[in-house]
Amino acid sequence: MNVRRYTLFGFFAILLALISVAPVIAADLLPPQKAIETASSKLQQKMKDKAFIKDFSKVNTFVNEAILPSTDFDKISSLVLGKLWKTATPEERERFKHEFQTLLVRTYSRAFVEFKDWSIHYLPIEMEADATKVIVKTEVLQPGLKPVAVDYRMSLHEGDWKAYDIMIEGVSLVTNYRTTFTTEVQTKGSLSAVIDGLAKRNTEALAAKNS
Repeated sequence: MNVRRYTLFGFFAILLALISVAPVIAADLLPPQKAIETASSKLQQKMKDKAFIKDFSKVNTFVNEAILPSTDFDKISSLVLGKLWKTATPEERERFKHEFQTLLVRTYSRAFVEFKDWSIHYLPIEMEADATKVIVKTEVLQPGLKPVAVDYRMSLHEGDWKAYDIMIEGVSLVTNYRTTFTTEVQTKGSLSAVIDGLAKRNTEALAAKNS
């Protein structure tokens, strides 16, 4: 499996692991960890509704609402585009943020439906009382397989801890996607053309899932 596919699968599979998170005591978790655990609790409860998970449109909407409070999609989008973000027009930035978020949510929604037997173990972290950035270290467990190391880069934004990058076994989601989109811009000739292609893929994928 190449790096791009591994990172893409890993990102959503790891987020999916939050659905069947191993029992934890909220009081034992620090605020950044609690932000992840809160999303996991919402997803875990919905996973029990078999009728719900058969309706992809509802799953997609719910997943977006569940992970939005703990995910900084604005920061992720700007980091993913890197230098391209600086030269993008305000309209291109907004279009990219929308389509990239749609890509992440719909792919995660698919994993939400397809995978179940995951659990997550929070590793101890040390952080200063006034810290505004932290790396939440976890291990994702699956029966019969070696634990997967997953680190969440998180920052404090207007009083809330939000993830802006995920590293699976040292592979960064942001870095991986930055390489992918930079290559696509070079191939297609413009960021606008890349966004058009992403929008088309999103529309087709969602239509197929809802048909």
